[in-house]
Amino acid sequence: MAHQSARQLALAALREWQTGKNFADSILARFLRSSDLTAPDRAFATELFYGILRNLSLLDLWIGSLRSEHLDHDTRDLLRLGLYQLFLLETPEHAAVFETVHLANARARPLVNAVLRNALRRKMELVEKASRQNLSVRSSHPQFLIDRWTKNFGAENTAALCEWNNRPAPIYARVNRLRISTEEFLSQHSHAVRLSQHENFVRLTSIPIDALARGDCYIQDPSTAAACLLLDPSPGEKVLDACAAPGGKTVYLAELMMNQGVIIACDRDEGRIRTLRDNLERLGVEIARLAHHDWTSGSPLRHDAAISPFDRILIDTPCSNTGVMRRRADLRWRLASKDFFRVQAKQLRILRGTISLLKTGGVLVYSTCSIEPEENEEVVRTITNEFSFLELAKEVSSLPFRDGFDGSYAAKLIRTR
Repeated sequence: MAHQSARQLALAALREWQTGKNFADSILARFLRSSDLTAPDRAFATELFYGILRNLSLLDLWIGSLRSEHLDHDTRDLLRLGLYQLFLLETPEHAAVFETVHLANARARPLVNAVLRNALRRKMELVEKASRQNLSVRSSHPQFLIDRWTKNFGAENTAALCEWNNRPAPIYARVNRLRISTEEFLSQHSHAVRLSQHENFVRLTSIPIDALARGDCYIQDPSTAAACLLLDPSPGEKVLDACAAPGGKTVYLAELMMNQGVIIACDRDEGRIRTLRDNLERLGVEIARLAHHDWTSGSPLRHDAAISPFDRILIDTPCSNTGVMRRRADLRWRLASKDFFRVQAKQLRILRGTISLLKTGGVLVYSTCSIEPEENEEVVRTITNEFSFLELAKEVSSLPFRDGFDGSYAAKLIRTR
């Protein structure tokens, strides 16, 4: 894949994504690893690929207005690439048209050239047509998501949420105070801006490769801190991190515990366990023991990992990820209405598998990066009704249109007997 241009790489990634076999993030990461693009070209390829995925419905509206006849998938992807540059990135017209046409095979070049030049002539008309469409088309979100969010949050907030999801995500990092103080990190990275409401989180203009390699920081949205702060573990305690990979919250827990005590960090997937191990080692966590375990299986935690009862349990459960849709450009196209109840059933199985491991007086925090009530408040209500000895002490949520960070939810439960 070496010697590809940014546009070629984005187009190749888009065509692989169309097969439906892999997620956008993993596709792009693999393509970038095998490329020799410069940093600016890598950023351009990323913007093209994710930008097209975030605007599929809108781009296809314009394509349908310009070409009513059938288009094969490859030609449609080329037109998406060209129109995204012309209408949404506002790339210089000559470069956008010439470079896109150049990527087409000989048979398709006349058509791609003609459609893109017609789009330029009709640009004002097409932009005006887009402004008259419903929110689902304008913002390229499936209608079922628009409907559910409108019901839950209202029309104005739903429009703001869709706009949020279509913006490139900023880079946030948590300073890893197991390795370095926040003040020292800031002195070494002049471009880092400390967040006033999150003392050890910073906003960055670029990914600090060297700092990540040293374990000085971890790329993480500030919304993720709420679950760890609610759990509030103390040095010397026994903590279970039930769904730990890739390890961002595990590291934060170890930091709050001053690397004293023990954390049993579990995950059901061996590949994710390897990632978890690598991250914990790089970030200086000394108190974690890793366990390969599936909480939905009904089997007990492996004997050498079972040191229950635990003082505190964190269940950062798998979810629909609707709170982080801004960072997962293709997520909206992979979700269906039934997924929320399917995921809810898994979340309840995980909770039921861990509750018996919590000591009387112990704290359990349930968290997601979802903004859906089925995965958040309804799960907590179901589990507290089922286990009368669990008392809901506090709930914390983050909504992008309200709080300016990724969406998340966390509930603090105390075992009373």
